[in-house]
Amino acid sequence: MGRSIKKEEEKIEKETQKIERKYLPELVYGGMDGSITTFAVVSGVIGASLTPIVVLALGFANLVADGFSMAVAHYFAIKSRNELIKKQDKHPMKGATATFISFLLIGLLPLLSFIVAAITKNPVIIENQFKYSIVLTGIALITIGWFEGEVTGKHKIKSTFQTLIIGGIAAFLAFSVGRIISILIS
Repeated sequence: MGRSIKKEEEKIEKETQKIERKYLPELVYGGMDGSITTFAVVSGVIGASLTPIVVLALGFANLVADGFSMAVAHYFAIKSRNELIKKQDKHPMKGATATFISFLLIGLLPLLSFIVAAITKNPVIIENQFKYSIVLTGIALITIGWFEGEVTGKHKIKSTFQTLIIGGIAAFLAFSVGRIISILIS
């Protein structure tokens, strides 16, 4: 009797892990893209020496439009794959929803310091909002990189470092383009 209970508990635990991991790739992908693209927008605006209100306007526009675009693309990719292989591994709407929510929530982190600065009018936060955005985005990328390593089975520290580097390069490129455009127009 004890073995049967133990086997049942092991079965339940495996099923729980399977369900938890089923949408983990979508959460990692949405979060990674959300934090990188939103911070790239922030960096580009700062590089162009534009105002914090422009950071917020473009940042939120990016969150909603890009997050929606990713969710729709994910939905149709899964739906097409399911139709192609005649098998329903994943429910396309659930995967799209996971991608969109992850994109929005994690993509919001680069904007958080700008939101707090706009609401509180705190001069210290206002003066350092881009620095705080860098730190918050770094934390997001480190976390996402760690989970990406979990999903892919890669070494977690290597995956974390790669994600942080990719996000840093994207931010540097966006900042540089914003700075160059600003110089050319001035």
